[in-house]
Amino acid sequence: MDISKYKIIKCGIIIVIMTVGGFAAYTWIVLSLSFSEGERAGYVQKFSKKGWIIKTWEGELQMIPVPGAIPEKFLFSVRGDITAQKINNAMGKKVVLKYEQHKGVPTNFFAETEYYITDIKVLE
Repeated sequence: MDISKYKIIKCGIIIVIMTVGGFAAYTWIVLSLSFSEGERAGYVQKFSKKGWIIKTWEGELQMIPVPGAIPEKFLFSVRGDITAQKINNAMGKKVVLKYEQHKGVPTNFFAETEYYITDIKVLE
């Protein structure tokens, strides 16, 4: 009777470890591989560091509209402090933000958006 109790506990522990390991592996994969890459041009309107445990920089880019079109906002996240500093230094200037889109990130624990800025180019 005691042996089967230990087997059940052992099976339960293995299931928990496999679940946590699978979640960690999935999260690592979606954060490592990008779904798409691109660039957006405009003016950074908001930029602040947010998060309870893992702090990320979250921002808003006012995109440059085509004449006659309604301006759009592009919400983005920055995980690296070097890139964040470059963006802070370029506030108020026309910029191009290079981004990677990471779809399927399981929570907003790592960032609030699926668009991660990798580089910035100042146009002015």
